[in-house]
Amino acid sequence: MKILVLGAGAWGTAVAISAAQHPAGHAVTLWTRDAHQCADMLAARCNTRYLPAIALPAPLALADGPVQAQWAGADLVIVATPTAALRSLLTQLRDCPAPVAWLCKGFEAVPAGSNAFGLLAHEVCAQVAPHLLSGALSGPSFAQEVARGQPTALVAASEHASVRDALVQALHSPSLRVYANDDIVGVEVGGAVKNVLAIATGLCDGLALGLNARAALITRGLAEMTRLGLALGARAETFMGLSGLGDLVLTATGDLSRNRRVGQLLAQGQSLEQAVNSLGHVAEGVYSARTVVQRARHMGVEMPISEGVVALLDGLLRPLDAVSILMERDPKQECV
Repeated sequence: MKILVLGAGAWGTAVAISAAQHPAGHAVTLWTRDAHQCADMLAARCNTRYLPAIALPAPLALADGPVQAQWAGADLVIVATPTAALRSLLTQLRDCPAPVAWLCKGFEAVPAGSNAFGLLAHEVCAQVAPHLLSGALSGPSFAQEVARGQPTALVAASEHASVRDALVQALHSPSLRVYANDDIVGVEVGGAVKNVLAIATGLCDGLALGLNARAALITRGLAEMTRLGLALGARAETFMGLSGLGDLVLTATGDLSRNRRVGQLLAQGQSLEQAVNSLGHVAEGVYSARTVVQRARHMGVEMPISEGVVALLDGLLRPLDAVSILMERDPKQECV
């Protein structure tokens, strides 16, 4: 296969490395919009900014320049940019005949004070590139581990069988299992909400509230995620799979999780700006928390943990106050 990966952050680079090392011998190109970054990677054969300890495999090609000049002849295009850049790239790809899949997780942000609500990636695609054969690649995955070839399982989600098949053919390997799922709504909701819940779990761990509290938070967070997903048309069983429970557990408990780390730093008394600046990478939950809550409110879905995270990020609550508000809520039936 001829595979084009657009975006040379940590995750895009990891996926490109995995595809380039596939036993089938795919021809893989990793594209970056930054010509200087491309030149640096060509010289070092390493992404020194995002994956500094991992060498790029010799077969992996690197490119920059206009996107439209890159996708000619591709069998699969993988968009590895943050959610904020997705609309622009999909607009440029709207006439691409090859299957297109994105790696980003979250709801698109809307202007502050707007009555609108953010869209999931497939909803953005429906607006700007409605004829594109498109989908998402998601699931529990840290970039460093995928790039090192450590065992990982992901989900290829799309309503188009050709997109699911292309992702499986491109990436399924002895170290990377790729499962197909046609519930793209559920897969994308799981990917968006788990980042917010990971901030809450990091806060819990940073405050040393204990393992009981962590387990309760993850479980009730999964209930929040599922409620929102069902309201948007997802299937309940999707949230018990890799892109729901799997991704939530990894992001909420893994030491490589940037979102969890934000919660820990806030618990230690750092400001949000200090916490974000110390990471050096994007923590998607910081930017998607408000859009998750915004969409939930629009749908009339109760998400108290996510609401607490937003209040904390906005400086309206102190860490311990956020915990107290959650613990003091009225009792209710569990499965509601």
